[in-house]
Amino acid sequence: MNAEAPLAGADIGGSFTLTNQDGETVSDSDFAGQYRIMYFGYTYCPDVCPVDLQKMVKGFAEFEKAHPERAAKIQPIFVTIDPARDTPEVLKSYVNAFHPRLIGLTGSETDIDAVREKFAVHAEKVEDESATEYLVDHSRQAYLLDAAGKPLALLSVDKTPDGQASVPSDIAAEIDRWGPAAS
Repeated sequence: MNAEAPLAGADIGGSFTLTNQDGETVSDSDFAGQYRIMYFGYTYCPDVCPVDLQKMVKGFAEFEKAHPERAAKIQPIFVTIDPARDTPEVLKSYVNAFHPRLIGLTGSETDIDAVREKFAVHAEKVEDESATEYLVDHSRQAYLLDAAGKPLALLSVDKTPDGQASVPSDIAAEIDRWGPAAS
């Protein structure tokens, strides 16, 4: 990296202990030494999350195809903001539909709220007319973290800095710019 990463020194991120899509306890230390791409969303999201996640993993897949050795040092992660509905079983089906290396994380509402706060992710339940259905308004960002879990950059899943619609190649370019160096 020639320039300082956009989020270098930002107070974003931190330790966590959650449950993955296989029901196993996972903590941030399990990813030590790996770069991470973290996206916060929920599986019942009707429109935004699946589109954003698809762009994110397609961008990662483009990077993976062009730089397999570097991509092997990156772990893509989906963290739910709706732990009441996003059980490990639900997450397993969801993340498997996007990318074979994507990990889904859930936990108690308290644990998820703590992780959201550490990553400055807004999420607010919006009740629907039906008592069983609700939506969750939330911020849209995908973080690229370094091998120590420190924030490097936001990956544009919505719009690029110049206001254009983001495409997977934009995400691949950002991973290339700020991700792990070639060995």
